[in-house]
Amino acid sequence: MISKKQFEEELKIIISNAIREDVGEGDYSSLACIPVEATGKAKLLVKEEGIIAGIDFAKQIFNYVDENLKVDAQLNDGDKVRYGDVVFYVSGSAQSILKAERLVLNAMQRMSAIATKTHQFSTLLKGTKTKILDTRKTTPGIRAIEKWAVKIGGGENHRFALYDMIMLKDNHIDFAGGISKAIQKTQHYLKENHLDLKIIVEARNLNEIEEIIANNGVYRILIDNFNFEDTRKAVDLINGKCQTESSGGITLETARKYAECGVDYISSGALTHSVSNMDLSLKAV
Repeated sequence: MISKKQFEEELKIIISNAIREDVGEGDYSSLACIPVEATGKAKLLVKEEGIIAGIDFAKQIFNYVDENLKVDAQLNDGDKVRYGDVVFYVSGSAQSILKAERLVLNAMQRMSAIATKTHQFSTLLKGTKTKILDTRKTTPGIRAIEKWAVKIGGGENHRFALYDMIMLKDNHIDFAGGISKAIQKTQHYLKENHLDLKIIVEARNLNEIEEIIANNGVYRILIDNFNFEDTRKAVDLINGKCQTESSGGITLETARKYAECGVDYISSGALTHSVSNMDLSLKAV
C-alpha cells in the first residue's frame, strides 16, 4: 500500500486541481456582489440517511481556500446520519466559504455514498472472517478520497494503483504464456529490480487454482467469477497456503454466501463505481 506521505500528497493534488478547475481566475459571482470584508456562517445539512464521510477532507479544503475559516464539527467521519442532521458549521470570510462550497459538497456527497455502501457490505459480513475490499474501479483523479471513504465505511483498501502491488489477471497470464510463466517472470523481475511487492494471481477455474498453488511466493489468489460450490472447493484446495479473495459481480444479495465459503476477502468495484451521491447541502445561517 502507499505510504501516509504519498496519500497526503494525493489529497493535496486533488484539492489544488479541483479549485483550479472550479474557481479559475476567480469566483466572479461572489466577487460581484459580496464585499471582500463580509463574514458569515454556514451549516452542512444532511438530507438522507447513511454514513457521513469527508468531514476531515472538508476541513482540508476550507484550510486550503482560507486558513482563517473555522470549522466546528458536530459529527465525525463514519457516524450514522439522518435527514436534518447538522454535520458542521463553517464561519469566516463569506467569499471564501462560497469558493469552497461546491468542492466540499461534491467530495462529501461522493465519499458519504461510498462509505454508506461499504458499511452495508461490512455489516452483512459480520460474524465471518471475510473483509470487504475496494478495487481500482474509481473515478479518475479522486481515487484517494474514494478509497478513504471505503475505510470510513468499515472496508479495507486493495492496492492503491499499479505500482504498489502485483496483480496478474487473465490478460497478463494470457500475454505471458500461462500462469506459471507469468508468476516466474514476475518473480524474476522483482528480484532483478530490487522490488518488494506482493503478488496476487487471478484464477478462472479450479485447474488454474491448482497451478497457482504449485508455484511458491503467491500472496493471494483471486477467485474470479466462481459460483458458491466452486468457491468452497477452491478454498479447500488452497487450504491456507495463501490468502483468498472472491470477486466478480458480487452484490449485497450474494456477499454473505461467498463469505460463508471461507474466503479471506471479497472485492467489489461497486463500492466506488455504482453509488448515488448522498444528498447534502450547505446553507447560510
